[in-house]
Amino acid sequence: MTKRRNPFPGVTKVVDRHGKVRWRFRKLGRADVYLPGAYGSAEFRTAYEAALAGAASPAARSNAAYASLSWLIETYLRSPRFKNLSDIRKVSIRRELDWLRGQAGDLPFNKFGAHHVEALMDRKSGPSAANSVKKNLSLLFNFAIKNELCGQTHNPAKFADRMKENPDGYHTWTEAEIQKFLGHHGEGTKARLACLLILNTGAARQDVIRLGWQNVKDGRISYRRGKTEIGAELSILPELAAELRLVPPTQMLFLTHGNGRPYKPETFGNWFKDQCAAAGLPHCSAHGLRKGLATSIADHGGTELEIMSVLAHATPKEGATYTKKANRVRLADSALAKLSGAKPEQKLSNLSDRLDKRASQPAEKKGKS
Repeated sequence: MTKRRNPFPGVTKVVDRHGKVRWRFRKLGRADVYLPGAYGSAEFRTAYEAALAGAASPAARSNAAYASLSWLIETYLRSPRFKNLSDIRKVSIRRELDWLRGQAGDLPFNKFGAHHVEALMDRKSGPSAANSVKKNLSLLFNFAIKNELCGQTHNPAKFADRMKENPDGYHTWTEAEIQKFLGHHGEGTKARLACLLILNTGAARQDVIRLGWQNVKDGRISYRRGKTEIGAELSILPELAAELRLVPPTQMLFLTHGNGRPYKPETFGNWFKDQCAAAGLPHCSAHGLRKGLATSIADHGGTELEIMSVLAHATPKEGATYTKKANRVRLADSALAKLSGAKPEQKLSNLSDRLDKRASQPAEKKGKS
């Protein structure tokens, strides 16, 4: 007889000392969570999804008013659209939606206008955070329209003005900055190993902290990116290979706290930022190092598909950002090379003495031309 599959992986039945049946959710590296409600009920399922997404405590029974923003958020969190997100994205979007719920959860979402969206955006510090508010509200309103919830027929977030952001985002490391960092953090240091792991794999901070010997086989390192769930399998470059030889084969993860505990993405990001500051690079970060790798590939003639394969992007679109910039530099160099190779009889106007080849010639030679 085939064993029936557990429809809720991680959940086990527990009978306490009073004989009461309780349902406990367990996942490695997290505290146990006891789920409310009858097994398989809506309340149970909502709490289970919250626990899967990383909530430390089960979702409380909803008291949200019908058609309020809180009600819309909870409806979205129970939807297949949310369930199909990666675990990492579930954690981040839930945190962002919790902020919205705290700011305007009791307001009727179908009465929102663009000015309401902009008012919520103003409560965030920084253009990137403000634009995330617009993006998240747009997601919720589109969900309401698609599912015909409460007569919602338009998306007010669409008409809210975006805040101007730095187009380059995080600072992109240069080759000189990489060498300065490696020069400061010598062989055998955790900072050097972290830097070379990111440079070799392009792994984001939430992925690099999960890498260990289980990801290494036959001279290659492979992992599945948490954000896109796309896999990458890459040759180990010599510099990284030299550092990995210093990592004990019994060590499960390459990067851990001093007591062997795994990092959280935010904790690792802050720690790596401190290592950058120690090397005299306070403007650098782990994410900027990932961008530096993509830029280097593009500058060496790499294609969008090659960048996509190394950085585990879902589409070539993100890689195109780097190749377009590299191509513009090459085209500009090519254009100026054409000018410098112009024929002697061709007159070039408005050139400074430093750029004008004729200006540097002796007077008697100019007269002969």
